[in-house]
Amino acid sequence: MVKKNFVLAIWRKIKRFFIILIIAQFIYIVLLRWINPPITVTQLANLVEGYGLKRNYIDFDEMSPNIRLAVMASEDQLFPNHNGFDVESIKKALSNNQKKNKRVRGASTISQQVAKNVFLWQGRTWLRKGLEVYFTFMIELIWSKERILEMYLNVAEMGKGIFGVEAASQAYFKKPANKLTRTEAAMIAACLPNPKKYTVKPVSKYTARRYPWIIIQMNNLEGDEDIDQLLTKPEPVKTKKKKKGN
Repeated sequence: MVKKNFVLAIWRKIKRFFIILIIAQFIYIVLLRWINPPITVTQLANLVEGYGLKRNYIDFDEMSPNIRLAVMASEDQLFPNHNGFDVESIKKALSNNQKKNKRVRGASTISQQVAKNVFLWQGRTWLRKGLEVYFTFMIELIWSKERILEMYLNVAEMGKGIFGVEAASQAYFKKPANKLTRTEAAMIAACLPNPKKYTVKPVSKYTARRYPWIIIQMNNLEGDEDIDQLLTKPEPVKTKKKKKGN
């Protein structure tokens, strides 16, 4: 009887813990719709590994349209249209990886990368991928596409200890992110698959080969209505004043 009561007490505590955890993470996701994360696991890992932490969160309208376009061209050309998952790319990645190629092909959308970078850790375990699916679904449900892209450009690793486009722009080109040219934006986007290896300054072979392709993709995407909505700042709606009758 005593043993049974003990087990029930432990079960209640575990259940209470998970209920609190579920509520807390939901509140955190909602809050991040308006505020930026104080720190992420990846940023903390860089500090522990001795790379330091350079970051400077900025608002969406402080990010050059060139860098917004560059990361969509490089990482996720269907970003404005999907619900967080690019099913066709996932199928191709699974097919490629099942062939046991040395190069593992990824299929993560910008939304999935935000879920991983903000809430989780780096790695390819099934546990992390499962949690990534959940957080991707939640941010697509609660945040806007603009907020997801803004968060991505603020928290993505862009060099050793460098996080976010403002820190990257200052580190590599000595200018604010809103002044980035197409070439500079493409160079930063080119490093994203492995920013510690594919360096921007000095320019690695991969970055030098990749960024001209990104510029071509940027040119191809420009003019797409859904893409353009994420590149232009919406104009305030002007209401016509009614004329008073004589």
